[in-house]
Amino acid sequence: MGIWIQNANVIAEGNQVEKKHVLVENGKIARIVSAEEAVDTSGHEIVEAGGKSLTPGLIDMHVHLREPGFEHKETIATGTRSAARGGFTTIACMPNTRPVIDTVETVKYVLDKAQTEGVVRVLPYGCITKNELGRELTDFEALKEAGVIGFTDDGVGVQSAQMMKDAMAKAASIGLPVIAHCEDNTLVEGAAVTEGEFARKHGLKGIPNESEAIHVGRDILLAEATGVHYHVCHVSTEQSVRLIRQAKQIGIKVTAEVCPHHLLLSDEDIPGVDDANWKMNPPLRSPRDVKACIEGLVDGTLDMIVTDHAPHSEEEKARGLQLAPFGIVGFETAFPPLYTKFVATGEWTLQFLVDKMTKLPAQVFGLPWGRLEEGAAADLTLIDLETEKAVDPAKFASKGRNTPFTGWKLKGWPVLTMAQGKTVWSE
Repeated sequence: MGIWIQNANVIAEGNQVEKKHVLVENGKIARIVSAEEAVDTSGHEIVEAGGKSLTPGLIDMHVHLREPGFEHKETIATGTRSAARGGFTTIACMPNTRPVIDTVETVKYVLDKAQTEGVVRVLPYGCITKNELGRELTDFEALKEAGVIGFTDDGVGVQSAQMMKDAMAKAASIGLPVIAHCEDNTLVEGAAVTEGEFARKHGLKGIPNESEAIHVGRDILLAEATGVHYHVCHVSTEQSVRLIRQAKQIGIKVTAEVCPHHLLLSDEDIPGVDDANWKMNPPLRSPRDVKACIEGLVDGTLDMIVTDHAPHSEEEKARGLQLAPFGIVGFETAFPPLYTKFVATGEWTLQFLVDKMTKLPAQVFGLPWGRLEEGAAADLTLIDLETEKAVDPAKFASKGRNTPFTGWKLKGWPVLTMAQGKTVWSE
């Protein structure tokens, strides 16, 4: 028995929307036909889409599931349920757990947990250095064999240029990318927000833009020297965008991502020093940086949108901006604010936003998903573009409630998520 999704709006060539019936069988998209065509639905389950938008399942290449070691913040079970609720069907998890993902055993633990307790596809990254300490490379070959899709010390920047060059050369030799958290530690110690208007107003030490851009520039030169696929995490500054754009223009193999919050918020939006739900790393930057990130996404300098979903407990986040940990949740507040701010206003097409969250991350990382076509995996997301709802963290599937978007009235809510032909979230 298959599933007929009937009367779904599907984006066709040229951003045209066409009403379709889609048949899902054996975890694949078996048929896509015009809604005007009569189909035999006997023996099949029916999902009535009612004109809602059907897209490929969203792909998030930068998430924190916190397990093993920080299960009070999130688990693979709760994190994947949260991802499904946000419309995601494939997520790539960062290795800064406890223990970190620097051994074959930990990779196996994450993959086994994802298989038995997760509801969407989980792709793990492995650490660049043992314990993410920046001193000794991990066993790249063994980690690749175990199933990692790339190498990163996300959460900390690799401070040694020689260590990063060695890592890039090794990764290039086995055909996997290096994914870099770009941050020069000598410029950020003791700071919680960006070096800007908010920091000056409140007498706080700030994180300067160059703390990120220095590593981006350094790593671009190392990527040119080694030939590795170099991917820049959570770009947040005008300088980083400029450097990545120049690198792409001369043919260096660099790709990059940006988070919704760095497209939607600046340091001038932070309400005060007590609310740590506005504290993330990289921090919210200036309006000029926000504009640069939007322009970089539009012109292709920044390839994809990721959430950097980073849940923390309410107790941890109650410590205020200076003492609370960095990070906000992202799965369940990714698509709606971007749709409301950019697509509903006519600034972007729906096709553009969907591609940046499906097809393009798949292409960058060589993944076979992110397509809505016959024969493709039945990873599908049904989205209500009309109903407006307020963000309510109490309803999140994630253990984390740490979001700056509380109370925002938004459209573009996922109402059904199907992973490999199985419905894993339905409103």
